[in-house]
Formats: sequence, structure tokens, C-alpha cells
Amino acid sequence: MDKLRDFLKSWPGRILLILCLSPLALLGVESYFGGNVDPNQIAQVGEASVGLSEYQTAVNSRRSEVLEQVEDASLLNEDVLHEQVLKGLIDRTLLEQQAGKLGMTVSDDTINRLLRQEEIFQDAEGNFSNDQFSNFLRQRGMTKNQLFAEFRNQLSLDQLNASIVGTAVYPMQAVSQLIDLQLESRNVWVHRFNWQDYADKVKLSKADIQSYYDANKDTLKSAAMVDLAYIQLSPQTIKVDEVTAEELQQQYEAYKQSISATDERKVSQILFTGKDAKTRADKVKARLNKGEAFAALAKAESDDPSGETGGDIGRFNPSVFGSDADTVQEALKGLSVGDVTAPIKTSFGYQIFTVTEDNGKKTPSLESMRDELTAKAKEYKRQEIYADKVTSINDLAADGFSIEDIAQQENVSLKRIKDYRKVNNKSALPQPAVVKQAFDEFTIQDQAVTAGVEVGNGTVWLQPSNYRPTKTLALANATPRITQILRQQKATALALKDAKALAAGIKTPADISKQSVSFQALGEINRQTTQLTDKERGLAFSQQAADNGVVAIASETEMGATLLVGDRIKTEQQSPLSDMQRAQTASIIRDNLGQDQLQDYLDYLRMVYTVEINESNMANAQGR
Repeated sequence: MDKLRDFLKSWPGRILLILCLSPLALLGVESYFGGNVDPNQIAQVGEASVGLSEYQTAVNSRRSEVLEQVEDASLLNEDVLHEQVLKGLIDRTLLEQQAGKLGMTVSDDTINRLLRQEEIFQDAEGNFSNDQFSNFLRQRGMTKNQLFAEFRNQLSLDQLNASIVGTAVYPMQAVSQLIDLQLESRNVWVHRFNWQDYADKVKLSKADIQSYYDANKDTLKSAAMVDLAYIQLSPQTIKVDEVTAEELQQQYEAYKQSISATDERKVSQILFTGKDAKTRADKVKARLNKGEAFAALAKAESDDPSGETGGDIGRFNPSVFGSDADTVQEALKGLSVGDVTAPIKTSFGYQIFTVTEDNGKKTPSLESMRDELTAKAKEYKRQEIYADKVTSINDLAADGFSIEDIAQQENVSLKRIKDYRKVNNKSALPQPAVVKQAFDEFTIQDQAVTAGVEVGNGTVWLQPSNYRPTKTLALANATPRITQILRQQKATALALKDAKALAAGIKTPADISKQSVSFQALGEINRQTTQLTDKERGLAFSQQAADNGVVAIASETEMGATLLVGDRIKTEQQSPLSDMQRAQTASIIRDNLGQDQLQDYLDYLRMVYTVEINESNMANAQGR
């Protein structure tokens, strides 16, 4: 096992693990190699194809990875997941074909040489063992040719990847310049012009609206919407009755059972066998009651070899007593150090026990745990009722009951959302899993109640109605949206005009207070300040000011227009980064550039190789 573990840490071991045991991740490209290729295709990529089984395996693997990172499964967007996985598989197939076309391959001699160096394939003398290599392949159901082919394929991909990503150039001088930018600071004053303050000054004509409609008709579409009726259930909404004494006792017994495995009591015994075992046991018990030492009596009277050591049988272990375990455990129940049991009849004879040492925690009384046990009992009842109610509602939904009937029968509040949107959903139920169910084709067609969708720590059931698909808006319907767009555009232009007019009159710090608007003094800021928006941060350091002067910069922004005034830009003389940190920064930048180059190369390959997606198989795979 140690050899196998070490092998899996080596380069061929990692490749084999990637290829044969787990989903393959290459630059975000996920795949899985199986022994058989499904004849059903998801996509044709040049002369190769992406199989249905390969696609489904990759989707399941990716879904499991994502769900390990999020607690609420309803936040998982299945459509995006499928899209990303398909893109990854196509990207990998494109790279595989291009690597072959460019002659990027690894010879059998090279693979043989590398494998011979692996300890897992070597005998006791350190020589390559064909037997061990054969056993290795047999355990994994592979042939030598299959193993070599997969190694060669992966190494070729690595070679192509390195030739693309590794060529990214970003010189240290550029890295230093980038770091120096982060060290810049200056004093800044800001005033923002809100476009809404100019909205009343905007005049729109029918011709303006018509012109915009004609130019942007294809983008003016209604959102797909339904009217949604739903019920939502969570354990917190379940009311439970007061906990009974029996339920409290059940929780207490469960607690005691949970700590019984850690019983640290040491026990001694005196065993009596033969026809007169009961009589002898009673006499010894009477002597113990008078105060005679247990160890001395065990040594003198016990028929068990443990009597030589005063009857010591070590830490109490129920399994030692076989079928008598419950009897002995009941007799020892509650015993403290020095307490002695009555004679107990077991399959061994008659036994008397005493506790000689207790290193374990004392079991607290039920009364001392009443509040904790009551809370546990209530939560147990709540979860039990919740689970039963979820099952009941699912059954009613499957039987065709309407959402109104289910809500009434199960005494759950019925809620409604009018104009529930498929995209840009900002309602009380924006989770992708809920949106997907609400716009499911069969659910809409049948106007059925969906099965329960888990949302956070609860469940929701939906019944959509009045479905309105996406369509191009008529002029009359598009007019309110166009009016809003044009009003904001023209109001922003007016705001920017005022900002530029003020900027023209600001040359020195003294000019700032002379303006008709008040400025907010931000003090000395750097490029990481949170007092400005992303766009404003870029503007704040876009122009240098003259000595003893300021520079005023006016620009359109998200809210309308912003006027920024800054004094001279200053740069720290000494960088907080060491030479090693600068080198690491350069490496990160080059890697990012390399990934961009890889994406550009993949876009190029999509023009070289024809990519055709089987939409029908895709729909089936996605359950549509």
C-alpha cells in the first residue's frame, strides 16, 4: 500500500489517477475516461465526438463538487452547470485533435523509461518486474496499450498547454510599474450629479421614441413570466406539542447509550461455580456487607483465575459477557467505586462484582439535563412532523391536487407572486432551482403542482399559471421602457454638461470652495479606496496635476456624472514587496495572461474544426 501511495504521488501515478479514477480537470476542462464509448453523441468536434455517457458523468461529477461548496442546493443553476461542462469537454476534444495534428506525442520508449523508474513496478532488488506491472494492469482492468495510449494523450495535452500558456510574456519592468501604480496616492474632492435631478428638464418627442424603437426593436422584448402560486414549509414553522415524560425519558436513554461506549470503570469479580455456588455466593456477600475486603475474599473464595489478583478483570466491557451482557450491565448500572452487587446468576455460575476505579465522566441525572433533553425531544418531534408533512404534500401534488386544495388540506399558507420572471428574478423566490421548476414546459402545460423543491432549510411547492413567453414588444408596450432609457440618457448628458462646466473653472485648491456646488473632501486616497466606485477610482488617477495646482476630471458614471478634483499624485519611494514577492506577482500575471491566450487559441480552433451539438440529446440529458 505504501508503494501504491507513493506511486500515485509521482507524475505517472497522478496521470493514471486522473485518467482512471476521478473526473479529469485540465484548465477547468472536466472529463472522465471510461472503458466504453457511448454511441450516443452530445457533440461532434471535427472528426471526434463527445459521448453522452462521458457528458453525463462529467455533469454528475461537477454537480457533486459544487454542492460540496454550497449549503443550499436550490442556488445551483443547472443550465449554467450543463453549459460549462459541455464547453469543457469540447475544449478538451479540440486540444486533443490539435495536439495530434501538430505531432505532439510521447514515444513508447519514453513512457517505458519513466515507468521503469517507479518503485511500485520494481522487485526487492530494485529491478522492473513484469509480474508486478501485469498485476497492476489486471487490477484496473486495463491493457498495456490502453494505459500507454491514455498516458500519451494526457502528456500530449500537457505539452500543447505548456506551449500556449507558457509563452505569456510580462517583463519584470512592467510588473514593477504595475506595483508602483498601487502605491500612488493623492488628495481628492468629489461631487456627484444624479441624473434623476435633471429628469424634469428632459423633453421627449414621439419621433425620439419611434427612432429608438426602430433602431433597437430586436432588443426590446418582454420577459418570460408566469403568475406563481406557492406554499412554503420549513421545520421552524412546525408547531409541536409539549414533550411528554415518556419522550423525555427516551431522549435520556439515548443520551446514556451514546456515552456508554466510553465506560471507563474498572471492575473486579468473585465467581462461584458448582452445585453449592448460590449458597457460597450468599455467604460471601454477607461477609462483604460486614466490611471484609473484596480483594481478599476474591483471592480466597473465587473459582476464577482472576481471584489471584483480587478479582480484577480490567475495564468493563459488555462483549466479554456474551449473552449475559445485559444482565451484568443492569447490575452495574449506577454503581460507584466501592459499591458491590448482589450475587448474579450467569452462564458462568454466580458472580459478585465491585467497581474499583472510575476514570469516566459521571452520567448526569435526567433532572440536571431536563432543559437540554426537552429541546432535543422537541426538535426530534418537529423534524419527524416536517418529514411526514413533506411526504404528504408530495403525494397530493403527484395525485393532481391543486395548490389551493393542498394548502387548505395541510393547513399551510398559500402565497402568490404576480409576473414571476424567468430572468432577472428579484422576487421572494429567486433561486435558480425554483425558477427552473416554475418554467418547466410540462408543469406549465399541465398547470401542475411541482414536487417539493428544497430551498435553504425548507421546501417549496409551485403551481405556475398564465405563462407569457418572451416576444418582441409592440411600440405601445415598449414606450414606457424606451422613455425611461432615453430620459436617463438625456438627463445624464445634462448632468455631464454641468460637471464639465464646473471642471473648466477649477485650477487651484482655492477654486474648489468658489463653486456653486459643495464638494466632499475624501482626504488622501489610493487606488484601493472604497470611497469611490470602480470607474471613479480609475478616473481619480487618470491625470496628473500641475505643481501646486489641482486637476478637475468630469465623466459620465453609473448614477449620472461625477466631478473629481485631485492634487498632485504622489508615489511611495519604497515598495512594501520584496524581490521574491515581485517575482511571484509576475508569475501570477503571466499565468493569467497565459489562460487568456489559451482561450484565444480555443476560439481559433473552433474556426478550424467544425463543432456541432446534438440539441436533442442535450435536451434529454438535461431532463428537458
